[in-house]
Amino acid sequence: IRVVLVDSFVRGRPNWLDGLSMQDLELHPHDITTPLPEDIGDFEYVIHAASIASPTYYRLHPIETMDANVTGLRLLLDRARQSLGPLRGLLYMSTSEVYGDPPPEEIPTPETYRGNVSFTGPRACYDESKRFGETLCVNFAQQYGMPISIARPFNNYGPGLKLTDKRVLPDFARDVLADRDIALLSSGTATRTFCYTADAVVGYFKILTNGGQGEAYNIGMEEPEISMTDLAELVVELGAELFGYQGKVVRSVSDDSEYLVDNPERRCPDISKARRELGFTPEIGLSDGLRRSLIWYEANQDGTDA
Repeated sequence: IRVVLVDSFVRGRPNWLDGLSMQDLELHPHDITTPLPEDIGDFEYVIHAASIASPTYYRLHPIETMDANVTGLRLLLDRARQSLGPLRGLLYMSTSEVYGDPPPEEIPTPETYRGNVSFTGPRACYDESKRFGETLCVNFAQQYGMPISIARPFNNYGPGLKLTDKRVLPDFARDVLADRDIALLSSGTATRTFCYTADAVVGYFKILTNGGQGEAYNIGMEEPEISMTDLAELVVELGAELFGYQGKVVRSVSDDSEYLVDNPERRCPDISKARRELGFTPEIGLSDGLRRSLIWYEANQDGTDA
């Protein structure tokens, strides 16, 4: 098996790459908004996962975010269509953010829900470019008969997600490992479900290898749907159990005035389509996944992730 990783490493080279065997992995530092080098060759399977996915960072770099999600995707689709070898699967990593802020009757949210998304707000650069990316994929699949499928991830977490990512669980983990109180930068009423990376990756490979042509699949956990307050308290409990953590949850306010603008109040997937068509059955519960994550973070801190 030959695996080729193309990345601009705009946010730095991740430390986990150092633990991989370079024998079967080719690294190509490259900006995907420009055509891929010819010497990369052709592929049987392609995964487009190049994007700035953290709200803090995509709001700082909105143009670059849209370029990766639209221009980069279009170049990759054109390259895959012109490939001399047989393309067996192309997976586009979209997002649950395409749904925006669903009404209560659309939660758990199925793939058929069309979304309630602001197209000019501070999160629109990510949400809307991912929506357009799906449109590109579906039309390439239909017009050219290409085996393209789409994943809509719902709040994945676990080993590999940087402590400096500025998303909720890395933020909580940073506070625990620094032995300071967990700062909750909201009312704490918003709810989410969380899917551990090991479960999510299984789902993505199922879509890549067996997903329907032009079809989208939710990948996540249906329960528990937990408030940010309860999530923070659970992390406090696990931190105390694992490390003797003595902090508590405190309310705070972000310095970023747009931190909570267009932030969905609830996010919970209906995964019945992935379960039925792909046999996707996530198994790692939230407490177990958080425990594994905290242990990994504690063992993999470095100067940039402190």
